[in-house]
Amino acid sequence: MQIQVKLFSVLGKFRPDVTPGTPFEVTLPDGATIDDMVKQLRLPAEDVKVVFVNGRARPLDWVLQPGDDIGIFPPIGGG
Repeated sequence: MQIQVKLFSVLGKFRPDVTPGTPFEVTLPDGATIDDMVKQLRLPAEDVKVVFVNGRARPLDWVLQPGDDIGIFPPIGGG
């Protein structure tokens, strides 16, 4: 199945060919979860804080569907 993924902030360094926040297509097997996608993209689990699927925050065990729009955000610090 095909999904659209956007990596934000420092996660962009894991896809230097794509500007952070710009969607790119990912192919996953049917029944893949967010965790499966994170592993396929080789994102360190500790760098993934929030994942939005079609605009809604979802857990890592969420099963993805063809055409889903994914946004992945790292932990945010500040003060």
